[in-house]
Amino acid sequence: MDENVLKKLSLCEAFKHIIPIDQLQHDFSKAFITKLNYHKSEKRIELCLDISQQICPDKILQLEKTLTDYFSARVDIRPGFTIPLPEELDDWHKGIIIRYTCRSKSHLVPFLKNAEFRLRGRQLMVCLPGSGCSVLKASGAGKHMEKIIRMLFQSDVRVSFSETEDKKRGTVDYIAEKMESEARIVAQVLSSQESGVPLPKDKKGSSASAAQEKGYGKYVRNGGSRGQNFNNQRVIYGRPFKGEPSPMVDVDINSGSVVLSGEIIRMETRELKNGRTLLSMDITDRTSSLTCKAFAKEQEMEVLKEKLKVGSHVRVNGDAEFDAYEKELTIKLRAIEYIEANPKVRADQASQKRVELHLHTQMSQLDAITSVKDVITRAADWGHKAIAITDHGVVQAFPEAQEVAAKLKKSNREIKVIYGMEAYLLVDERYNSNGELDYKSADTYHAVILVKNQTGLKNLYKIVSESHLNYFYKRPRVPWSLFEKYRDGLIIGSACEAGELYRALREGKPCEDIEAIAARYDYLEIQPIGNNQFLVREGMVKDEEALRDLNRQIVALGEQLGKPVVATCDVHFLDPDDAVFRQILQTGQGYKDADKQAPIYFRTTDEMLEEFSYLGEDEAFQVVVTNPVAISESIEDVLPIPDGTFPPSLEGAEEDVKRISEDMAREMYGDSLPELVEQRVSRELGSIIKNGFSSLYMIARKLVQKSLSDGYMVGSRGSVGSSFIAFLTGITEVNALPPHYRCGHCRYSEFFVKDKQVACGFDLPDKACPNCGNPLIKDGHDIPFETFLGFDGDKEPDIDLNFSGEYQPRAHKYTEELFGEGYTFRAGTIATIAEKTAFGFAKKFLEERGIPGTRAELNRLAAGCMGTKRTTGQHPGGVMVVPRHKEIYDFSPIQRPADDTSSEIITTHFDYHSISGRILKLDILGHDDPTVIRMLEDLTGVDARAIPLGEKKTMGIFSGTEPLGVTPEQIDSQVGTIGVPEFGTKFVRQMLVDTKPTTFGELIRISGLSHGTDVWLNNAQDLVRNGVATLSEVICTRDDIMTYLLMNDLPPLTSFKIMESVRKGRGLTPEQETLMEEKGVPGWYIESCKKIKYMFPKAHAAAYVMMAFRIAWFKVYYPEAFYATYFSVRADSFDANIISRGPDAVSLAIKDIEDKGKMVTQKEKDLLTILEVAREMYARGINCLPVDLYKSHATRFIITEDGILPPLTALQGLGTAAAANIVDSRKDGEFVSIEDLKMKSGISKAVIEILSEHGCLDGMDESSQLSLFGLG
Repeated sequence: MDENVLKKLSLCEAFKHIIPIDQLQHDFSKAFITKLNYHKSEKRIELCLDISQQICPDKILQLEKTLTDYFSARVDIRPGFTIPLPEELDDWHKGIIIRYTCRSKSHLVPFLKNAEFRLRGRQLMVCLPGSGCSVLKASGAGKHMEKIIRMLFQSDVRVSFSETEDKKRGTVDYIAEKMESEARIVAQVLSSQESGVPLPKDKKGSSASAAQEKGYGKYVRNGGSRGQNFNNQRVIYGRPFKGEPSPMVDVDINSGSVVLSGEIIRMETRELKNGRTLLSMDITDRTSSLTCKAFAKEQEMEVLKEKLKVGSHVRVNGDAEFDAYEKELTIKLRAIEYIEANPKVRADQASQKRVELHLHTQMSQLDAITSVKDVITRAADWGHKAIAITDHGVVQAFPEAQEVAAKLKKSNREIKVIYGMEAYLLVDERYNSNGELDYKSADTYHAVILVKNQTGLKNLYKIVSESHLNYFYKRPRVPWSLFEKYRDGLIIGSACEAGELYRALREGKPCEDIEAIAARYDYLEIQPIGNNQFLVREGMVKDEEALRDLNRQIVALGEQLGKPVVATCDVHFLDPDDAVFRQILQTGQGYKDADKQAPIYFRTTDEMLEEFSYLGEDEAFQVVVTNPVAISESIEDVLPIPDGTFPPSLEGAEEDVKRISEDMAREMYGDSLPELVEQRVSRELGSIIKNGFSSLYMIARKLVQKSLSDGYMVGSRGSVGSSFIAFLTGITEVNALPPHYRCGHCRYSEFFVKDKQVACGFDLPDKACPNCGNPLIKDGHDIPFETFLGFDGDKEPDIDLNFSGEYQPRAHKYTEELFGEGYTFRAGTIATIAEKTAFGFAKKFLEERGIPGTRAELNRLAAGCMGTKRTTGQHPGGVMVVPRHKEIYDFSPIQRPADDTSSEIITTHFDYHSISGRILKLDILGHDDPTVIRMLEDLTGVDARAIPLGEKKTMGIFSGTEPLGVTPEQIDSQVGTIGVPEFGTKFVRQMLVDTKPTTFGELIRISGLSHGTDVWLNNAQDLVRNGVATLSEVICTRDDIMTYLLMNDLPPLTSFKIMESVRKGRGLTPEQETLMEEKGVPGWYIESCKKIKYMFPKAHAAAYVMMAFRIAWFKVYYPEAFYATYFSVRADSFDANIISRGPDAVSLAIKDIEDKGKMVTQKEKDLLTILEVAREMYARGINCLPVDLYKSHATRFIITEDGILPPLTALQGLGTAAAANIVDSRKDGEFVSIEDLKMKSGISKAVIEILSEHGCLDGMDESSQLSLFGLG
């Protein structure tokens, strides 16, 4: 049969002598042959058809059979339809897709039989009527279906699977209902099925991966030596094995037994009930990553734990199968071979090493992914004497680089860090008619600025600051005049292809212009050809040889002008394999050429010499080694952040803190101080004055006193309440002394030291002074000073203060008054890509390329993107204070948060963590509690500081609801703390139910438990519920440990070290555990210490509970004031359209939200809390009135005789500005009409609709004109 003839004929014409023509014409009248191949070795004919009509799949199969019988050779018909795919696939489209998809994979039939197909653009969603989604993904069914659709309809679609919410029993539901063992059997059955059409082969004979076809892993190297023989001594699990490692990207559940080679990137173990241990580890070969599991015996596990860790390299043999627990492809291990050395590590073997002078770290925003630690360590390991850090427009990697270099020096691997920046240089400075620099419209060029000495460092900080504050437009721009102003101590290089010199050469500017440009720079720069390959792709440069010529011209220019020429990598990632991480970042930002990554990795000396060999051996060595080394040697060692501490100084602070503390101690405890008090005062003052902390104490005191004088209480945070001097100077309300009585009249005192029965002075029974008969004051929380300033009293203090959110701006302003303008700056922060965002980037990257991604691979890709700078910001309350004898530029550049040019706030350029140990950081935080207290005081006239802490009736709401006059059923809570800070959440309310606290000390313990990690859950909760220990005995705060151990006669230093170790999640050493046992510490206490991950300081908990208890007291005795205040301050999500309709509407809304379960949104969660408070308010007989256009306040709830009147902003969608405009415009009297309201207040039509819907406009005419006529 002549194939050329057949190509010209329709199907009917070609086979009219084989099949009756009428039958063919009926079914295949619009079918044409496009291709016919005969595979002699297989005795198979491949027949490709172009069909423009719908044909039943059975008819095509029938034709196949007829032709097969006639030719005595198997005929495979590959139909291609010119019929487009509709959005909702009809039965014919679904039928033919399923038929051909399942033809070679019959096991897919039960999954796809009743599936729904939805096409949106190029995305085909296959909705399964039950479980099985994970099986299909793991088996590669999506890729197979995409090939079938491409064959049938010449359409490139991406197939994804989802499961419908209908879980009624269907053909696929057995997957969800079977036990794990049955699911494993199913997966094994699937893996034994036919694999279908084989993947195309590459030149080496291995399957070409989808990832490589899409550009993913372009620079991937093989993960281990191929075809290596087994080594008995290296096999640490299972039996020796042979085999060539498969690329992980090509492994699916049909692969059967596989050999893999790669690096361990995650490893964990779990003991099983049968005595074995489950070893689960993720390994990667950089083409993909897979989870591998082994069920090891005890002896096997000992060897595995000894040899394997994250970063180890292994070869493994195992079975690829669907894991029913993980719901994805995993490898069930048969054997593990340990590889001693990393087979992929590159080393610099050159005798004379280069120095990299152009390198970007993760601080080059969303552009580079080079870890500062990794690249400096790599350079040191390679034997490089120096390395430069030159991020785009910023210097935020300097602190970490300084830290890494210092650690390497201690380990005798010293390397010089050259600090610099790749600036956006504005050369052509143009000025407008006002004489102002027009920095927005002029072109910018890249230029590398290097710091030569300490003077240059400070000048660079000034350049960075001014470029951010005065010349920021899309990026921080550096006018040439600004650089010239601060040029002392700096070196400038011509940078990359985006530099002024390279661009002038590429554009063919006159020689005199090019020479003038080159003369600006101290050195000239050339880079590998691959870096600029995009210029060829985009037609800006003819070819690669033209790129080499440009580099040759720069070398010649350097020789002509006597300028050193250096070859740099323009590093953006560490190794070639890391290109994929930058690919992912750029894909997430919408870069169209993200898959065409330049090879901008950190190269060895030999790699660079090879790259520039076209210059000749001598010239290549000159630009790669000699010149960069010479420049590095001309640069001095500098410190980006000076060593030591530089606190601000207040004149007379030492004398003031001593005088105020001693005077207050005598006022409280008498002229002859009790020995305990005198020793505590003497010890703390000695540490504070000796270590230069007096100014900090006096600054904090001034801030607190200023706030109190302005009518706002201040709450302390953190461990500052551990300092008795902080209490005496008025910084905190928390008295750190042991529980005690004291007389405010005759100064009598009585202390309870090492008394396990008394944890808090507020819980002491009322008592009259034995000397004068006056009621004794009860105080003291027994908190050791060591938790604040360390055992030796020399730890840098961190005084955190909670100011009212309303008062916080005034507190910040006051710090500027204290220290002077130009000496206080907001604490800067750097936000990097977090795990969740990175995971989303990685997932999107793989999905867009149609690459199936395992959990292990997604985690690997996400980890490679994490830590890259995303934006900058500010600490919510942190203020950095510079001493008067220094400038901020001695410590950090400055900028605006998030580079917001409209902001008046100035922050440190460095993240505050990096400099908070050098200069003072004040935490002046905004908090709701002081605001609530102020409003409650204003509404009731009660001084909150006079409220008796521990008052019995108020204590009652922490264990029941009786003090509120309601039953638990009315408010759906066993306790009455709904809306009380620290104790209002369902989690803490359940803790109250479990522990039934009756004392103030127990409330402090509950606060500590609720803030810790692994302190209550899976720890103290079980001890209390099982009756092993009581609430007063379990560990609740970090201070409890030291206090308890001291009571059990452990040495003070040992007690302190155990407390520090446990609070940081480090557990106990064997020696500590033995000593505790010898001193009679119970076993449950020791085990509890070993479980804890993080603990709250007791002083913090005490300060919080003192504020919370006062608010709870108002709730009991002044309910209207409590609810009005709560809703005013804390209820941003208050919805008057629900709450004003009464208790039934509130209860219905609560039920609606709770019925949503895990589908509830965060906004609904916030509303639920408010609804719970409203339900309780109604249960106590207090009504919520509708919003009133004339009586409602703009933002605050008002107490009336009829109930609580909500503000205008209680209507969802009505903002503060609109509310204020309405209140201001109604001062002139009632509105004549809706039109009048709109005109006077300037509110929008949307706000009018909101008011109308609530009923605020009932009875009001639409138009003023109608109202006038009505008056007539």
